[in-house]
Amino acid sequence: MSVLPGIARPVIPVLFKAACPECRARLELGAAALRLAIGASRRTTFYSFTCPECGSAVRKPAGERIIELLTGGGVRTLRLHSTV
Repeated sequence: MSVLPGIARPVIPVLFKAACPECRARLELGAAALRLAIGASRRTTFYSFTCPECGSAVRKPAGERIIELLTGGGVRTLRLHSTV
């Protein structure tokens, strides 16, 4: 099968596995359900989502590999700037 120039390939949605620390639900979330914040330190770099099972706001640390996976999968990213 060949791809013709100018014709878009079908996009397969990416699902990310996550867990809610409140209700312990195991989840598969699309990129639109997640947010990534990249700060100046490990403490201010995290991803977040709202648990679809219990409604809890979940925030988890994001290391380099998680950042790479989330940005590559189309998760919206916010870069936090210091005021100093």
